[in-house]
Formats: sequence, C-alpha cells, structure tokens
Amino acid sequence: MTIAVVTDSTAYLPAELSGQYELTIVPLTVVINGWDGLEGLEIAPAEVARALGGRRSSVSTSRPAPSQFVEVYRKLLAGGADGIVSVHLSAKLSGTFEAAQLAAAEIGPRVQVVDSGTAAMGLGFPALAAATAAVQGQDLDAVRRVAADHAERVSTLFYVDTLEFLRRGGRIGAASALLGTALSVKPILHVVDGAVVVRDKVRTAGRALSRLVDLAVEAAGPGEADIAVHHLGTPERASALVDAITMRLGDRLRDCYLTEVGAVVAAHTGPGLAGVVVHRRE
Repeated sequence: MTIAVVTDSTAYLPAELSGQYELTIVPLTVVINGWDGLEGLEIAPAEVARALGGRRSSVSTSRPAPSQFVEVYRKLLAGGADGIVSVHLSAKLSGTFEAAQLAAAEIGPRVQVVDSGTAAMGLGFPALAAATAAVQGQDLDAVRRVAADHAERVSTLFYVDTLEFLRRGGRIGAASALLGTALSVKPILHVVDGAVVVRDKVRTAGRALSRLVDLAVEAAGPGEADIAVHHLGTPERASALVDAITMRLGDRLRDCYLTEVGAVVAAHTGPGLAGVVVHRRE
C-alpha cells in the first residue's frame, strides 16, 4: 500500500531535510496591504516583518481553499497513492484543518486528516514521522495513528517581544495581551490543546530566554528528544538557545534544527520571536 503524506507551509521544515522525505506541502496565504502571496513561494518572512513595522501597514493570513486540497488529493491518488494522511496546524489557530476536512469529505475515506494541535516544527515532527511510516509500507490507519501519536509528543514554547500581533490576529486573548504591556512583563507562551496561552512571566528578555531553556529541558523529560529552534529576525537568540539546550540535554539530544519561521507565523508573532519545539522520541 502506498500512502501519501500532505502537510501545510507552517510546518517550517528545515532546509537540510528537503528531498529526504516524501511530503506534499500546501501553502497558506499572507496578505500585505491588499496584496496576497503564497507562503514560502511568493512572500518571505522579512517582508512581513518590514510591513509590521509600518504604522499604516495591514497584514493578515488566510487558509488554503478546500478546492486547493481537493486538487492536491486527487493528483496524489491519480498518481498511484492508495490513501492520504493530511497533517495540519492547530484547528484553533487556523481554518486550514477545516479546509482539509471539507476536501477529504469530498474525496472519501481514502483521505484522513490529522490536527497536530500546534504549528511550526510542532507540526513538522508529526508530518515527518508519518512520512517515515508511509515509506516503511504501513497502511492508511497506521500512518494516521503515527501522525497523531507524534503530535502528542511535542511541546511548543516561545517568546515574543510584544503580544500585540498575537492580539490583533485573535490568537491570544485581550487580557493576556494586556498583561504583557501594562505590567511590563515578558511572557513565555506555549500551545495547550491547540491554543496559545501564557506559560510563565519574567521581567526581561534575557530571563525569558533562560527560562525557555529550562522549560525545554523539562519538556524533553528523561529520554531522548529532538529539538527545533525557531526565530524571526533574531538568529543570535536562536543560536544561543541551541547552544544552551545542547549543553543541558547532552547525549539525550538526537536531532537539532534551527530555522526561521515563515510569513504566516511572522504575521501573528512579529519580529523578535524565539521558540523551541521539543519532540520526545518515546
């Protein structure tokens, strides 16, 4: 049985993995001042960061249309796939999962859709695990279970300089956003049950990054883990996180990736993002 695996552009898979996995990526759309472009193909995160810095700029994102997924699914099935597992970012953060579900309903039971419950490499790790299972010849239900299981093994933690962009996009409540401005604290956020919530509060960016390391090590637990460090325009922060986590985890750290997030997440977090995704191997 040949199973195809589909994900979306917010997985932010590291460049070094390009070509190593059989994955089809469906792009989301970013709209800047009325002009729209496909993430990863037509618009870069740096363009979003510049637009967010402008007082009169408007930046938003939109999900792929169900018809885009229908086209992708039909092409894969026509190309010889017996089934498809489609793994996407949290349904609470985007309508992408719903669009994929609508498309799957049109195609039939040969397409199974999985909500990763998060984004970035929190989505990427389950998608890669599903692709590995597919190459190993596992059947449709088994590949779907692998994706869902690995989605449960990830923890997504991140820091932003301001919560204003998350508030604008409706990804965090107004009360939490106020916390990060009126009280001049630096919140560390994480994704719980598919939603972004405040995890910790510290007073400075330096303490926030140090706390991110502590939380990442805690999330890794006693076993082996993979790490993905994400950033937006802050490569020095990301490198410092990689060094600190590598030292703390030692031999328990298996794969470690460092990537800049794409335009969609950039639009909702703003410049200054530093994040860690922990993928527990067991």
